[in-house]
Amino acid sequence: MAAMTDATAVLEACELPDDPAALKALLITERSLRAELGAEVVRLSAIVAAFKRALFGRRSEKYDPEQLDLALEDVEQEFGEQRAEADAGDPALKTERARRRRANRGSLPRHLPRVEVVVEPDSRTCGCCGEALQAIGEDVSERLDVIPAQFRVIVTRRPKYACRGCAEGVVQAAAPERLIAGGLPTEAMVAHVLVAKYADHTPLYRQAQIYARQGIALDRSTLPTGSATRRASCGRSMPG
Repeated sequence: MAAMTDATAVLEACELPDDPAALKALLITERSLRAELGAEVVRLSAIVAAFKRALFGRRSEKYDPEQLDLALEDVEQEFGEQRAEADAGDPALKTERARRRRANRGSLPRHLPRVEVVVEPDSRTCGCCGEALQAIGEDVSERLDVIPAQFRVIVTRRPKYACRGCAEGVVQAAAPERLIAGGLPTEAMVAHVLVAKYADHTPLYRQAQIYARQGIALDRSTLPTGSATRRASCGRSMPG
């Protein structure tokens, strides 16, 4: 709010532009800011009311955490619908809001890989003279995409070898060490589960539900816990 307050500070008369077009643009900007501030007040008031009901309401009115999340989503959706209605009634306000949103959106992190898609027109031939059209520029936009987590199975094979002419026995490589002896998850899977549980606050039963959507039926008792991992790794040297 502080940033918005600074941006909407009252201008002195001497600071106002003399050009009518510039003055009109300034007025549109101020109207857009004022409308957004008013809508933000309404949105935050609804959120505060939802929290008050959850914390101090009668037992029958109190929300569990999931219900509270849904209530907040409803508030955000209603806020978005009200903003869309306001934009539809005032095209100038919609244009100014879109301009400011583009300016404040920022760029996506440079370290993320880029997949470029070039969308060409149906024809690159001049409709008047038939000559080939020349590229004079382009519009570039970026969207954030995601590749869903991909599960895979690590199959470890240990061939057995023996000499047909001798009786020296069978030669076979030792089984690789595992973080949890006889455990199903790899070290990467253990790290994934623990980060989801302790950093992202996703309990094991919900993680099991997520895996079930991928067709992986896991009982949560088979998922690693912090204490089990500590016991398994106790006394083992970590790789350098």
